[in-house]
Amino acid sequence: MFSGAVQPATVSLFSSTGSDPLSLWSSKTDPSLPADSIVCLLDDSKSTPTPPAPAAMISAHPVGAEGGNHLDSNSPRMGYTLTQSVLHIQSPLLTKTYVRCPPIGWGQSHIHRGRDLGLKHPWVHIQARNMGRPWSFELGLIDQIGKEGIVRCSTFQDEPVLKPTSPPLLHLPLSFPAASTTPLTAWSTISLYLPSLLSYFTSRTLLRISDEDEEDTRMGEIELPGSRFSHTSYVKVYATCRLRRIWFSEAKSSQKLPWEFLLYAET
Repeated sequence: MFSGAVQPATVSLFSSTGSDPLSLWSSKTDPSLPADSIVCLLDDSKSTPTPPAPAAMISAHPVGAEGGNHLDSNSPRMGYTLTQSVLHIQSPLLTKTYVRCPPIGWGQSHIHRGRDLGLKHPWVHIQARNMGRPWSFELGLIDQIGKEGIVRCSTFQDEPVLKPTSPPLLHLPLSFPAASTTPLTAWSTISLYLPSLLSYFTSRTLLRISDEDEEDTRMGEIELPGSRFSHTSYVKVYATCRLRRIWFSEAKSSQKLPWEFLLYAET
């Protein structure tokens, strides 16, 4: 998608306030859960407009340690919210409700332009709101010799695990800031340095094994990424969360970011 293009120091892959936020993405909901599986744009501070029936949107999660259920969206216990459009993704079954870039099936019709995302930036940043439900996102990483590994970060994962799938999957724990008695916000910016993650694909200490010989055989048959980072092949964000922006950058520092990338920037 971007492999043949000149890539600036910062690339915004998703912005919920853009004219067409999902133009580079595909979205999927679970047809077996019409009331609970939802992907829609709404105002974060008001949780409106509500999706059409039978969809039933969950309540926002309070950030205070003493927060309770069924709080008004203007309650101080809800923390600071964004007075702008965000992407709401929810489902009790994460794997069947998500957004993905490049879109599903994109590679089949754009083979001559490359099948994957092709972004070479070492840093990825995701602005997301904690909805108090399980949440997960994943990235496809390609090394310099073309081997791929999947990194999945999940709030329900307790410890790092390497699974000998094809391509191999590195499942990492993810946590939002701990609840505080002083409400601030449920929004966070998550930043990952992608080159540092490739080394974990060759770590046998992370393997969760039930039969060591069988797993060793399988690992020997799978091509593990391990050389230097080349690029990101795709980004996939599962339920349940709210998204404001996803961008890639050459550096971690936010000092030179455009003002609209910052949380609570006036619009």
